[in-house]
Amino acid sequence: MFYKSTRNSNIKVESATAITQGISEEGGLFVPESIPELTLDEVKYLSGLNYSCRAAYVFKKFLTDFTDAEIQYCTDNAYSTKNFETESIAEISQLFDGTYMLELWHGPTCAFKDMALQILPYFLTTSAKKINIDKKIVILVATSGDTGKAALEGFKDVEGTQIMVFYPEDGVSPMQKRQMTTQEGSNVGVCAVKGNFDDCQNGVKAIFTDAEIKQKMSDAGLMFSSANSINWGRLVPQIVYYISTYASLAESGEIAYGDKLNVVVPTGNFGNILAAYYAKKMGLPIGKLICASNVNKVLTDFIETGVYDRNREFFATCSPSMDILISSNLERLLYIITNGDDAQIREWFTALAQTGKYEVTDAVKAVLKEEFFGGYCDDEQTKATIHDIYEKYSYTCDTHTAVAVKVYEDYKKATGDTTKTVIASTASPYKFSASVLEAIEGKKSDIDEYEMVDRLAELSDIPVPSALADLKNRERRFTGSIDKSEMNDFVAKEFGLN
Repeated sequence: MFYKSTRNSNIKVESATAITQGISEEGGLFVPESIPELTLDEVKYLSGLNYSCRAAYVFKKFLTDFTDAEIQYCTDNAYSTKNFETESIAEISQLFDGTYMLELWHGPTCAFKDMALQILPYFLTTSAKKINIDKKIVILVATSGDTGKAALEGFKDVEGTQIMVFYPEDGVSPMQKRQMTTQEGSNVGVCAVKGNFDDCQNGVKAIFTDAEIKQKMSDAGLMFSSANSINWGRLVPQIVYYISTYASLAESGEIAYGDKLNVVVPTGNFGNILAAYYAKKMGLPIGKLICASNVNKVLTDFIETGVYDRNREFFATCSPSMDILISSNLERLLYIITNGDDAQIREWFTALAQTGKYEVTDAVKAVLKEEFFGGYCDDEQTKATIHDIYEKYSYTCDTHTAVAVKVYEDYKKATGDTTKTVIASTASPYKFSASVLEAIEGKKSDIDEYEMVDRLAELSDIPVPSALADLKNRERRFTGSIDKSEMNDFVAKEFGLN
């Protein structure tokens, strides 16, 4: 299995190179040259395996240059109760008849990013050895809140790596900020950026493709890689949990093998829902892919109109991990839909960089409408949904999952579709205690963050994750803040490139 670049199909590398580089040299994203098949018989076989073995089975289809032993080493170390609070790794809760919450937040940082970022360090270090890289790997990360902490935790003290995370100074929750700024580890760094997530993401991409910086890095015995979902090693683990969920639901008799299953995903950067699309393309019986946005609804508008336009007001919301106007992984989807038309991808994404806007063809619009449904809700609706779910089902969800629930309700009203459905629950409610508590109690609290956590524990009857409880007395290590224009200079100074 080779990997092509979305912006130059002539580039072909094996998965170890794709994972180590993170992004293609000309700025394209790596995608598999073909999508492997998954049959229902294989899904039945997976039903009898634990999560680690299911993951290994799927990875063998995509990472064909890895040996079976290398893959098993990666999955056994990543997916265990050493890292996750539950043996299932991803829990499935039935919210109401025919609707299931896929809880992806039982890992060490209490967000769905752990599902991929617990295994990425093993993928990356194994890949580097396979292709004989003797440089230290520098991981640059832009985060809207959850990726940063999950990457820091995954790469903490991993030999041969160093990690630097950039986050929007006022664009994450207090708990997310505390998680990152108190991070332990000798090889980690964290810096706030005066701007939004898109500013952080654009800055990191610019550094990746800066020839002068890359040459200085090489001379210093360093090389860049990414832990964002632009890295294929981040995206492929996300495919696994959709396949695993279908296998578990079929095994328990909730669905029959072959039944269609809709998937709802709250998303800003499009990676999480793209993983479900890949699972569907492999042959998993997925019906509609329901893309849920907050008021930064660039994806909703794109699915409805085929016009991607980031030239709009940016809103800071109570679901900050979705406060994104440039959805990187959309590039991979469009490459698939256009049958690998790299010239078309270059045209669209050049236009996005230069004008902030592009429009896809009628053929692509038709595929988008067939495969996806886009919807959004504002903060008031998000909090009302948290309150309603709590009152009706005694279930407490975070602000991102609530967006997904509201959009799914709107979808059912609009279509009458009663297909059984999985909703991706992406974070623990404790990561957004202030907003969740306000939603449940109907008023803002004037107590501090940890008093809010304690109060939410009383109301929700969900144990406070130890990873969050332990933060209370941890020293804040990282206090720096820079302008978005200073990111290049900051990286050069941080790694001694001046």
